[in-house]
Amino acid sequence: MAWSREASVASSAAPPPEVAGDDGAARVFVFGNLKRGFPLHEQRLRGARYLGACRTVERFPMFVAGPGYAPMMLNQPGAGLRVRGELYLIGAPSLSLLDTLESVGRPGNDRLVIAVAPVAGGATRAAHAFLKSAERAFPIHSAWLDDYQDRRFVPQARRKGREEVA
Repeated sequence: MAWSREASVASSAAPPPEVAGDDGAARVFVFGNLKRGFPLHEQRLRGARYLGACRTVERFPMFVAGPGYAPMMLNQPGAGLRVRGELYLIGAPSLSLLDTLESVGRPGNDRLVIAVAPVAGGATRAAHAFLKSAERAFPIHSAWLDDYQDRRFVPQARRKGREEVA
């Protein structure tokens, strides 16, 4: 399944059928600080249904970047590595909160539908993923990554001057 740009991302709209669970909740692929054991997981994904460890079907460039040392996956399918992350099923309110966290709607910040496959094997699934444009990834602090494990992330509230990164 190839990646595709999702139509407008309205918080009140139902998720597209290709990323919806049986109950209308949306599948979301997370690869950085939203994963279990990382700073934003409990705050943003508490109560979400964990579906398992997955990897992108296509390659994407992912690295640590910006003044907050945040993980960023670029909207450049075909370049980079197959990125490992976690797949969750979340409701519309949680998806809307993630859109805000990821600055969806601002230039260079997108929520797209991509294909992911379970690491342990199984059927490929479509899921929302948050990707950035190359212009957002400055400065770059790592080489391409296939599995984010960096612990240098600085939450926006703790950054000097509270620079915008997302």
